[in-house]
Amino acid sequence: MKKIAVFTSGGDSPGMNACLRAVVRTAVYHKLEIAGIMHGYDGMIKNEFITMNSKSVANIIHRGGTILKTARSKDFLTIEGRQTALTNLKNHHIDGLVAIGGDGTFKGALEFSKISDIPLVGCPGTIDNDLVGTDFTIGYDTAINTVVEAVDKIRDTAESHDRLFFVEVMGRDAGLIALRAGIGVGAESIIIPETKTDVEDLIHRLANGRKSKSSKIIIVAEGDEAGGAFTIAEKVKARLPEYDTRVTILGHIQRGGNPSAMDRVNSSRIGFSAVEALLQGKTNVMIGIVDKNIVYTPFQNAVKHIQELNPDLMRMVNILSL
Repeated sequence: MKKIAVFTSGGDSPGMNACLRAVVRTAVYHKLEIAGIMHGYDGMIKNEFITMNSKSVANIIHRGGTILKTARSKDFLTIEGRQTALTNLKNHHIDGLVAIGGDGTFKGALEFSKISDIPLVGCPGTIDNDLVGTDFTIGYDTAINTVVEAVDKIRDTAESHDRLFFVEVMGRDAGLIALRAGIGVGAESIIIPETKTDVEDLIHRLANGRKSKSSKIIIVAEGDEAGGAFTIAEKVKARLPEYDTRVTILGHIQRGGNPSAMDRVNSSRIGFSAVEALLQGKTNVMIGIVDKNIVYTPFQNAVKHIQELNPDLMRMVNILSL
């Protein structure tokens, strides 16, 4: 192996740059040439390759987003698009690939492996923490801390006006941001896709909860089957008009910002291990950290979403919100 390439794909997440830095510098250490591919799979098709070195990744470990940019590629979904990507990789003499992304990125890698003999390993870059094979994905810790910081500020105004706030966080298919952030802010209730939402129970809990509490916070994952924060808030407001109800959607601020120390360290370990995995002959695996150890999970297993959450955590939320 003489030359490898790295790209970021799908939704951006804090820590991608730290991971990229580790990939590039580990490659340089092992005397490998390293290319960056701009705009993910789309850039692979459009031949957006750039030469990288240690200086290319200077002063990026603390930056959110990704300096390689990212995009979702419709063309890569086609066999013609994947074939063009393979041709470009061969023309650039790429012997190995590192993909930094999430579920969609790894599904794309699996499809690509059907026509490509270029080894490819993945680094789990997604704020949702919804990949099997790692305790924490790149960006998850920063995202939940961003939510906690924002809700702490919302709590100040909620207490000042005795308000009930519904705060919607990211999580179209997974409620792990909502769950941990909700625990961290002491939410009265956490509404997530993994559990069936009982609006009647929520109304009952609010109506019969501690009246002396000057503020109440409900965390809602955007993908919950009962609807987003606005929908659920309207149902509650219709039944409990005495509450001064407000809705806040945090949106894309959860994706941005400087990565936390934990994300910087984990991203560096994962990026470093990705290059060494390629040198060891591994392919079609995601690099993860489980119980503080580096592990390798086949893509077909990593992309399966965790459906069952720890029931003790949800039980704890209900008890601690009394």
